[in-house]
Amino acid sequence: MTDLPTPENGRPHDLVGIGIGPFNLSLAALAHGIPGTPHPLTTAFYEQRPAFHWHPGLLIDGASLQVPFLADLVTLADPASPWTFLNYLRSRDRLFPFYFAERFHIQRAEYDAYCRWVTDQLPGLHFSHQIDAVRWNNERGLFEIDFTQLDNDGEAEALGRAHTRHIALGIGTEPYVPEPLRPLTEAESVPVIHSADYLRHRDGLLDAEHITVIGSGQSGAEIFLDLLRARPTGHEKLHWLARTQAFAPMEYSKLGLEHFTPDYSRYFHALPESVRDELVPHQWQLHKGIDADTIAAIHDELYRRTLHGGWPDTTLTPGVSVRTAGRVANTRIELHLEHTQQNTRSRLTTDAVVLATGYRERPLDRILSPLDPYMRRDASARPRIDDSFRLVLDPTVTGNVYVQNAERHTHGVGAPDLGLAAWRSATILNNLTGTNAYPLPERTAFTTFGLTPRASHIPTPHNPDLIPLAHGN
Repeated sequence: MTDLPTPENGRPHDLVGIGIGPFNLSLAALAHGIPGTPHPLTTAFYEQRPAFHWHPGLLIDGASLQVPFLADLVTLADPASPWTFLNYLRSRDRLFPFYFAERFHIQRAEYDAYCRWVTDQLPGLHFSHQIDAVRWNNERGLFEIDFTQLDNDGEAEALGRAHTRHIALGIGTEPYVPEPLRPLTEAESVPVIHSADYLRHRDGLLDAEHITVIGSGQSGAEIFLDLLRARPTGHEKLHWLARTQAFAPMEYSKLGLEHFTPDYSRYFHALPESVRDELVPHQWQLHKGIDADTIAAIHDELYRRTLHGGWPDTTLTPGVSVRTAGRVANTRIELHLEHTQQNTRSRLTTDAVVLATGYRERPLDRILSPLDPYMRRDASARPRIDDSFRLVLDPTVTGNVYVQNAERHTHGVGAPDLGLAAWRSATILNNLTGTNAYPLPERTAFTTFGLTPRASHIPTPHNPDLIPLAHGN
C-alpha cells in the first residue's frame, strides 16, 4: 500500500470528503478559495462511482426540483461564488433564455448537468476511489483513510492511504425496500425495480401488460404520470398503491417552508431526543408529499381520458399496505394487500412492479467501524451529532468527523433538503477553520420556534488549541 500524494508541501490534508454527492460537492466548492483565510485549505474528495450522477433513474423528462434554483451548491452561503447556478448558465450562454423562461424551479436534469459542470472544473475530486477504512492515528493526531482505486470496469487497480486532520462524510442514502416487499426483488423473470432504477428499465416496464406502482411520494407520482402518458387511452392497466391515507400534496406554504431554515434546524437540535423521535414521523408531509403541479398533471391526464366516455383503466388506492408478496407461475406477481381503515384484505396480480418506497441513510458504521470505540451514541445507539454537524467523539480524537445528510435524528427534516446544503457546508467550514469565513444570518425565519429567546450561533473549533489552517505536525 502506498500513500496518496499529499499536497505539494508534503503535509496531510486539512479535509478529506468521503462521497461526492450534492452535499459534499457543495462543501468542496465552498472550501475552494475560502475568502479571508491566509492559507488555502488542502482538501481531497473521493467517490466510488466513476463520475457524478444525481438520481439518474429519476431524471424523467419535465420532472422539476422541489426547491428553487437558488438552492444550488453555494448561493445561499456565497452568492458571489464562481460555482453558482447562474454562473453555470452564463458559462453556457443561457442567461437570457433562463431570464425569459421565468423559472424559479428548474428541471432535475438541468440540476444534474449543473453539478457535473462543477465537478468538471473543481480540483481535488477523485472518482473511482472506494474507501475501505477510516482510522484515528492517535500518535500522529490524524485520520488515516485506506482506499482502493478502481479501473474503468470497477475492478481494483491500486491500494492507497491518505492522511487528514478532518473528515466530511457525504455517503448519501440508498434505495429502501420494506421487508414485506423484499421477495419481489427475487422475481428475476418479472420486472420488479426500485424507482432509483426506473429510467434504465422503463422500456421493459412498458412492455408489461399490467404495472403496479407502490409508494405515494414524489417519485411514485412522477413515475405513475410518466407511465400513464405512455399507455393508450382505455388500456392503461395501471395500479397505484400507497400506505398514506391520501395522495397528499407536499406542505409548500410559505410559513410551512420555514421548517427548512437554519432557525428550525437549531431549534430541533436543542429538543430532547425523545421529542425529536416523536416529531419526525408526523412531519412526513413536509418532505414525502407530492408536488401540487404533479398532482394536477395526473388529474388532468386522467380527466382527458374521460372526454369521450368511460374511465381510464387505472386504480389509485391510498391507505393500503402490502402484507406479503410472491410469484405466480414465475411470470406474474401476487400482492397481498390490507386496507387499514376498512380492515379488509385482498390480492392483486400484476406483471411488473415499481417500488417507489424511498431511501434510507446509509449506516455510518459500515465505514467508521474502526472509530466505534471513540463514538458517543444516543439512547437508540445512533451517533450523536452536535450543532456544527460533527460526530461527538472521545476528547482524545482532536480531529472532526462532519456528516452530511446523516443527521435527521438530530437536525430534523431539513437534513436531506438541498436548500440547506450551502448553509450546512458553510457552518462546517467556519467550524473547521475557527473563523467566520462565511458570515451566516442569525435569523432566517419569521416563525419563532419555541418560547426561549433566539440565541446567535457562532461555531467554535472542536479544540481551541488546534488551528487547522496553521500547518505542521
